Amino acid sequence: MNAREQGTPRGSVRQLNLAEVVRLLHFEGSLSRAALTEHTGLNRSTIADLIAQLGTWELVTEREPDIARGVGRPSPIVSLSPETVAITVNPEVDALTIAAIGIDRAIIVRDRVQHDTVPTPAETAALIAKKVSGWRAGPLALSRIIGIGLAVPGLVRASDGLVRDAPHLGWRDVPLAEVVAAATELPVSVGNDATLGALAEHLFGAASGIDHAIYLNGGASGIGGGLIIGGMPVAGAGGYAGEFGQNRPGIAHDHDRRAPGGVLEDEVSRARLLEVLQLTDADEPTLATALTEATGAVVAGEVTRQRGILTTALANAVNVLNPSVIVLGGFLATLAGVDLEGLTAAVRQQAMPASGEHLQIRAASLAENRLLIGAAELAFAPLLEDPSRAS
Repeated sequence: MNAREQGTPRGSVRQLNLAEVVRLLHFEGSLSRAALTEHTGLNRSTIADLIAQLGTWELVTEREPDIARGVGRPSPIVSLSPETVAITVNPEVDALTIAAIGIDRAIIVRDRVQHDTVPTPAETAALIAKKVSGWRAGPLALSRIIGIGLAVPGLVRASDGLVRDAPHLGWRDVPLAEVVAAATELPVSVGNDATLGALAEHLFGAASGIDHAIYLNGGASGIGGGLIIGGMPVAGAGGYAGEFGQNRPGIAHDHDRRAPGGVLEDEVSRARLLEVLQLTDADEPTLATALTEATGAVVAGEVTRQRGILTTALANAVNVLNPSVIVLGGFLATLAGVDLEGLTAAVRQQAMPASGEHLQIRAASLAENRLLIGAAELAFAPLLEDPSRAS
């Protein structure tokens, strides 16, 4: 028995061992049988038995290593089957982004569906169902869809996924999981977009291996955030922690204020960037390119104004939470990228010296897929807890 399982009730040890193997392959990638034996502390025959069981559920595949090294028979390489997938969705005021992501973390297919008016929850569910149906006949014809994860820009109750308030979408107290499940006949999980972005960047991105991190997401609906404290995501009592965009910004000069009495996301705003760029809509790469190529004084002035307000907001967060890393996603990453070293230095200057001395600010390395990858983790969580769900 694995030492970590001592004291576990009989009958659940096998489930825990199966789950440990699947989680290792999910978070670490393909591993040899020998590496799985080393990581788990289980013996070789137990690992062989677990892999055989996972194989009958079509969760793993095996292959011989590309190059045999050393003496003796090479250890087969075990991988999660790319045919086990989650549908991930990020509904926004200007578009709905939807993807199919494999449990091996490969993005199989991705689409962004723009809309002129914000869809209702029922219309959103119908759109998801239509897209999934089409994919089943195409790129997902051989796939097993394990569930759907939604990353929603608003307050989502942690206990049941109820969308308490997504103000920019106009959704309030919406049982979104139930609505989408009824339309798709698939298990559905719902979470806050920024919280899921923080999870994704912590597991696989710019905050990987970081125990104390702040993530801020800049999207069409405003600014949200997520917290990693002591290596663990922190959601708060109801699941609403990290709403940095609702804080009152510190603005030194009145002429820099655009929304009297407004909150941070009213001042540091994607919509205001689009306005000065004379764009009606843009996905993240398009916006980043437009800002990089812009040469006018109006655009430069707006970027400088927003960076200054963002600097104070980040310094306040550093003073309260003392992170070692701040990760910025969406248009906030674009703002930071204008001069990342300069932004970092400005935040350190405004923060308490002891709190800011080792601070790093990084762009989200998962880029425009960060929220979708986080939503996939939400959908895969039950399977990672109990792989027998695939049987």
